[in-house]
Amino acid sequence: MASLVHFKKESEGGAVVRYSFGEDPADMTRILTMNTHTRTAQPDDGDIDYTFLKASRKINSVYDERSQWPERGMSAS
Repeated sequence: MASLVHFKKESEGGAVVRYSFGEDPADMTRILTMNTHTRTAQPDDGDIDYTFLKASRKINSVYDERSQWPERGMSAS
């Protein structure tokens, strides 16, 4: 079974970047906040589930590759 997660940068400022994310690009209702100094993320709804972990790991992976926070993206497995 395939697993998809999409994410889109909503805002960036100071020590945080906020992303909307979800399994459907038309319905990304959840938000995660990434601390740019520690590169750790927290879901705004407090639900640390597979979708959140997949999104935050992919965001960090893209940052590793490009040295900048991605505007949008997706992860498939």
